[in-house]
Amino acid sequence: MVNRYLMPIESKIRHFFILPVLVFILIACTRKENDVIPDTTVNFTIDLNDPEFVALTTLFGSVYISSATNNWGIGAAGYDNNGIIVINGDGEFYAFDRTCPYDYAVNNQSVKVNIVDVIYAECPECKTKYALTSFGTPVPGSTGRYPLKNYKTTVNGNYVTVWN
Repeated sequence: MVNRYLMPIESKIRHFFILPVLVFILIACTRKENDVIPDTTVNFTIDLNDPEFVALTTLFGSVYISSATNNWGIGAAGYDNNGIIVINGDGEFYAFDRTCPYDYAVNNQSVKVNIVDVIYAECPECKTKYALTSFGTPVPGSTGRYPLKNYKTTVNGNYVTVWN
């Protein structure tokens, strides 16, 4: 015999657990929709005392990282070996793949963006300008609509680790 009074409680419990799962899936799918550059393994640590990275000790100082940097190899290459930009945004470090997401998504091209105007990067092909201190989002009026691929960063003393 089924207890009619337990059924509504079980239904509420299911809804309680299903709703957060659906919200999580929606958020995860939305994020991936804007991350058009394919994933590639990135994992390296920068020593801020190394003269090669002295620019990162100043506000809005930035460096290009590639597979040749300190012989780090493929873990520092970014997508299609285009490299990575690391910038010091007032003690917060940001790391971006140099591959232009607009050219990749629309034209199926792998084009490197370059740092211009200290806190911006620009694609030489589509001319999209990206604000590096705003998570690599395209500047209003630019052609592109996708942000640069972001990599995670952590700071531990004089060491900045970049990974995904």
